[in-house]
Amino acid sequence: MAGIIDWVAKRLNRTDVEVAAEIARGSRPGAGDEASKEGRRASSPEHDGGGRREAAHVEGAAPADVDDGVYVSPTPITAGDSVSVRYSGLLARSGAAQVYLHMGYGIGAWKSVTDVPMARTAPGTFEARIDLPLEETSRLHFCFRDDAGNWDNNGGRNWSYEIHDGELLV
Repeated sequence: MAGIIDWVAKRLNRTDVEVAAEIARGSRPGAGDEASKEGRRASSPEHDGGGRREAAHVEGAAPADVDDGVYVSPTPITAGDSVSVRYSGLLARSGAAQVYLHMGYGIGAWKSVTDVPMARTAPGTFEARIDLPLEETSRLHFCFRDDAGNWDNNGGRNWSYEIHDGELLV
């Protein structure tokens, strides 16, 4: 859904928050203007780039500099550590009452998948603290969902962090 909202917002020259709010109210984004005719095709893969989110290009900024509303601390993450995941992304900005961190571990397929309720720490911001198992030295994968069944999965890519074993190489 986030990829579609981003695509429609780009086509209508509006913010993703404005488009998501119109959808939540039940209105069609850009109804009546010429851009909305193009926006109706947003759900088909040939028109939305296959669901991939396109980041706006900022002169001089590297792709890693794009603010997607996801903050992990500390990084790098280490097995056995407690990690904070803060979220102020699309679901939070769209007024979700509750957001869940949907997470798992592994290389490739996720294992030990669980949903962690996130606490609202400020308007439009949620946070969860997770304890990484000491024996888990693969990858932490996650995305977000709300109570209404909406997902923010980073345009189908999810978020993924390597879990270090904590050993220093000399």
